[in-house]
Amino acid sequence: MRVALLAVTVLLTAPACASGTVHPVSTPASGPHTSSMPAAALDSTAAPDATPAGAQPRLASDPDELADDLVADELAIRDPSTPQPTLVAAARRQQVAYRSIGRHPEWDLIIRPRIPPTLRDAYDRNVDARRQLAAMARPRDALPPWRIEPPAPADELLSYYHEAEEATGVGWNYLAAINLVETRFGSIVGLSAAGAEGPMQFLPSTFAAHGDGGDIRSPHDSIMAAGRYLAANGFGADPDHAIYRYNHADEYVAAVKDYAAILTDPAAFAGFYQWDVYYVTTEGDVVLPIGYSSDEPIPIAEYLATHPQ
Repeated sequence: MRVALLAVTVLLTAPACASGTVHPVSTPASGPHTSSMPAAALDSTAAPDATPAGAQPRLASDPDELADDLVADELAIRDPSTPQPTLVAAARRQQVAYRSIGRHPEWDLIIRPRIPPTLRDAYDRNVDARRQLAAMARPRDALPPWRIEPPAPADELLSYYHEAEEATGVGWNYLAAINLVETRFGSIVGLSAAGAEGPMQFLPSTFAAHGDGGDIRSPHDSIMAAGRYLAANGFGADPDHAIYRYNHADEYVAAVKDYAAILTDPAAFAGFYQWDVYYVTTEGDVVLPIGYSSDEPIPIAEYLATHPQ
């Protein structure tokens, strides 16, 4: 895989490479855009199951209805009896809902009161994480030279997080949050502009110091290395400092802590695990589905001509 000409960008998202260096981020749009979501994603007339393959889920355009739909999806995600296809659809809508709400603070007084108390903390943290990462956004005019692959099985990832927690004392939920923010649990296969790689986005030199001779591209080895790196940077005494060492941005620290707090409810992992990879461009959010693959940057207009959102 050739070195990306664009900064690492994740579904949520924010890049870090455990190098102490901040790289530009293409995340949910703020700044010059009034909205980074294509209009089709806020189409109240579209049926939920009518989303074309590789396109974004359709959401209600009315914030009251959007709030009620989000609550239904949150409850479905947390219900162990929810069928897998329903869970996947709910999680994808959940993700896009938070991306949209994050861009519209004027909706806060409409949506938040409709969220039941049992879900309100998770709601608040999801919205805050989205806005923190949006503050790091650098919309791009071309898509990156990445491959998007299915992540490792969820039960395997959970076993790796817990193994790393037992070995290093770093909470499994923090490791999962970083894995989510960095590469959507390893779905993104590609390099950052600085040369960071693997599911936890390490520079090779940093991984050599903390990887214990493992494979930088291995989910297990990279998660264990992240635990060692955070522990070596004082996670036990000051988690904020250790996370800041992973990526020198206060917004990154806040977002990781938000997602880690949500993950104290293990049921939340089932939703995050189904999230897509999103890339923020000058034309708005673009979903990069599993199977996306390019060795060269793709001009956004060229991609959208054949992959409508």
